[in-house]
Amino acid sequence: MTKRARAARPRSSRTAKTGSRVPQKEGWHGWDDYADFYDWENARTLGQRDVPFWLRMTAAVDGPVLELGCGTGRVTMPLAHAGVRIVGVDRSAEMLARARRRVRRQRRGVAPTLVRADIRALPLPDASIPMVMAPYGILQSLVNDRDLKATLKDVARVVEPDGIFALELVADLPAWGEYSRKVRMRGQRAPGGSRITLIESVRQDRDRGVTVFDQEFVETLGRTTRRRAFTLTFRTLTVPAMLRRLAAAGFRAEALLGDYDGGPLGLEAEAWIIVARRV
Repeated sequence: MTKRARAARPRSSRTAKTGSRVPQKEGWHGWDDYADFYDWENARTLGQRDVPFWLRMTAAVDGPVLELGCGTGRVTMPLAHAGVRIVGVDRSAEMLARARRRVRRQRRGVAPTLVRADIRALPLPDASIPMVMAPYGILQSLVNDRDLKATLKDVARVVEPDGIFALELVADLPAWGEYSRKVRMRGQRAPGGSRITLIESVRQDRDRGVTVFDQEFVETLGRTTRRRAFTLTFRTLTVPAMLRRLAAAGFRAEALLGDYDGGPLGLEAEAWIIVARRV
């Protein structure tokens, strides 16, 4: 899941619920279209600020690590380069195609295993993984309780007894103010390459607890212009709500963190990170 740096997030003074209902979308809609721009956008926002945290989390793990929603390999590949045996699963074929290109260019470390799969039904044996990680708000792409419950149940199935499940929630997603067709960022894809402009709208449906990003990427090279428009839908989840769901799935929270350096959790935290253990 993408998220903008906190300083770049526009806020709204309006706190009332939006007056119009947002059309229901499944959380996986839009990700194939987004794949071509995911790395470009994230290089300008989060970058790899979270990678050292995940390197520390996986350093002492004896066995393979499972990453939910590995996408283009933004987190997967640095961990693999460091020697972590990692299995990455993602539903998007387009995202995985880019991750596999990264694997082909890999010159050090351990090659990751990349699998196209639905995180609600993981293609792994019972009790086979000592650690599962869900970076960057991936669980917020599950826009209803049914899908989240299925995912947590299957994570509990594949993780070893006493195994670790570490996940991150986007901390300030509920505070995003609504806006329409704002130019959010511009830049080159690569030196001498095409120019990209992101035009974005945000809609909140507080009744259903979802935030919707309508994104249009305009790419120009010479006299050729290409436009790609799609919608990404994310669920608003609080830490207490996630803790209740983790407990119901058989996990006990061991640490609650507010940033990638272990800072305190709070409403103004950079991230909401939960480290839990299978009981």
